[in-house]
Amino acid sequence: MLTQTLASNPFPNSLTYFHRQKPLLFSPSGSLNVSRVNEAMSMRLSRGRNCRMTFSASKEQSSSVNVEKKRKVVEHICLLKAKTDLSEEEEKDMLDYLYTSQYQMGGIVAISLGRISNQNVEDHTHAVFMRFQRKEDLAKFYENPFYLRVLKDNVTPYCHGLLNVDYESEVEDDILLIFRKGEEFNFGVEFVLLIAFVESAVNEPIEDALASLRKLTTEFPSLIVQSTQGSNFNLSSKEYTHGVVIRFRSSEAFEIFMGSSEYKNMWSIKFQPITRKTLPIHFCVDPVGTEIM
Repeated sequence: MLTQTLASNPFPNSLTYFHRQKPLLFSPSGSLNVSRVNEAMSMRLSRGRNCRMTFSASKEQSSSVNVEKKRKVVEHICLLKAKTDLSEEEEKDMLDYLYTSQYQMGGIVAISLGRISNQNVEDHTHAVFMRFQRKEDLAKFYENPFYLRVLKDNVTPYCHGLLNVDYESEVEDDILLIFRKGEEFNFGVEFVLLIAFVESAVNEPIEDALASLRKLTTEFPSLIVQSTQGSNFNLSSKEYTHGVVIRFRSSEAFEIFMGSSEYKNMWSIKFQPITRKTLPIHFCVDPVGTEIM
């Protein structure tokens, strides 16, 4: 089960601003009614240095966003396999260079990155998420001499594996949502899901499964800030056919959604019969390393 994979023990944190959370344990016997949470939800988030933040959300608040008008974006996912002997200084240096690369290159709309919290079958340790406005911007990014130098000098010496997945998606045509800016994006959990549908699966059940996930994520604004999904067009990682990125408001919101009967039923009915393999990973985000300021 996907939720069983997500409940694996997280990697210990050693960075000053990428705080890890405790493992998320889901009860196989109890199911949570997420619908009630949407009516009125209040959460207290515990951050580093005992800093706390409380928020509430409701369906009425979410209705102020015009969901009818959409804007196309291109999502870039990069998963890294760091060496086991990577030091804290080397890790911080690698992530700092990846994060600050946005200031040296055009086209990057938003960025988040950090150490992966859950163990995964392919042993990826770190994740980078970037958003671009157009495919042309992504193509220029891959060929940019500055980025190639960052990879050569500050990433590949510390890693023995790298996976890139890219897909086109849509978000609400609002500047805060496009750029992932503002208070809602300052904290939370970034959930990345790579999916490989079986070769024999036809388009209709695939689209139906993805539409079900899209609909479910939009129904719970008190748990989820934003969700995107799309078909992977990166030729170097064709073993995965689709990518999904969901920003949860907190580790508690992530746990509630992934442990809910609504999600479990959707996954078992819509996805499992036509899914060959999945790669689910998640990492916590903090004010530093979440967005372009």
